[in-house]
Amino acid sequence: MRIGMRLRSVALFEQLGPGLVTGAADDDPSGIATYSQAGAQFGFGLLWTMILTYPLMTAVQLASAHIGRVTGCGLAKNMGDLLWRPLVTGLVVLLFVANTINIGADLAAMGSAAELATGGSAHLFTVAFAIASLLLQMFLPYRRYAGMLKWLTLTLLAYVALVFIVRVDWAAALRGMVVPEIAGETAVVTIVAVFGTTISPYLFFWQSAQEMEQVALDPKARPLTKAPSQARAAFSRMRLDTFFGMAVSNLVALAIMIGTAATLHAAGKVSIDTAADAAKALEPLAGKFAFVLFSLGIIGTGLLAVPVLAESAAYAIGETRGWKCGLDERPWEAVGFYSVIALATLLGIAIDWSPLDPIKALFWSAVVNGVVAVPIMVAMMVVVSRHSAMGKFTASRSLRFFGWTATAVMASAAAAMIFVQ
Repeated sequence: MRIGMRLRSVALFEQLGPGLVTGAADDDPSGIATYSQAGAQFGFGLLWTMILTYPLMTAVQLASAHIGRVTGCGLAKNMGDLLWRPLVTGLVVLLFVANTINIGADLAAMGSAAELATGGSAHLFTVAFAIASLLLQMFLPYRRYAGMLKWLTLTLLAYVALVFIVRVDWAAALRGMVVPEIAGETAVVTIVAVFGTTISPYLFFWQSAQEMEQVALDPKARPLTKAPSQARAAFSRMRLDTFFGMAVSNLVALAIMIGTAATLHAAGKVSIDTAADAAKALEPLAGKFAFVLFSLGIIGTGLLAVPVLAESAAYAIGETRGWKCGLDERPWEAVGFYSVIALATLLGIAIDWSPLDPIKALFWSAVVNGVVAVPIMVAMMVVVSRHSAMGKFTASRSLRFFGWTATAVMASAAAAMIFVQ
């Protein structure tokens, strides 16, 4: 019985890939900081945002996965083929800027967490994490690298464990999940930041590109427009992978918000600037073990998210420029692609050493992501609905409904933020 369950678990884990890594990368140190701020400032009042975003996030990521698997090309390439190219270029530039700020803030959070745990220099840890991430992306074979990213998702269990360590008023938490509360313009901006860090543009480009990589690496796989017989198995795997990955992402975000609401908000600590601040504030309230779990989670998720951020920007820029792209390529075979990865990572280090406040920049980059996501989502839904791009594998009616609903919700949140400002 136990052997059978283990075999089924192993088989399930083997089917998971781009969707699981995408969902886990969504809970990066910047996301942790945003969710911690929401929990600390508003208690359980914004938990409903995670319930709302799950079906919407899943639909958007599933649409991006469909585009990559059906066409064998990434999202940027498909957008460039169907839309006004200067518009696509402008969106890609905004993506690169937001991703670079995110990388800088994530690296800074990882360095601060390591400093808290060991007492070393935060800046030196930041540089070490950045260089290690860059070298792994450039020189580790893609299959091993993809497997490493998948195993890194297990670090997210630290935040699930946190909920079982602290005392939680579950009646209040359940109410927060089902009864929306929006208390003032600060809450509106925070909601847009939560949406922006949950339904993030870089995740669209990443998952689409990873589906493209799967086709390129599997000698039996071909784009579904050329091999329609593979569609049933491919769509089944993508649905399982994406639904599971987004569930992991949102459950972890819920755990972070619940944990910080039950401790920091309850103790009156309503202002959290960084994920490391949240870890430090937790120690006297929830104990040393909670502090260690939170800190390890920051480092683990950062090691997962930094390459995803850099690579999604590289895929987007490379595809719009017609460069050779792919992590299975050697650095000297795809110079432009790897140059973008290196540039984004090095600029991230520069942000950590500059007088620029990465945390304020980070929060507003999440807000910018929430605004920029809207035109990118519109473009993506146009692509996934077009027979000229998808052949007979255009999005189903339910996928189009939830995809366009997600776009409308993001647009409404962005419009509300601009209105209250």
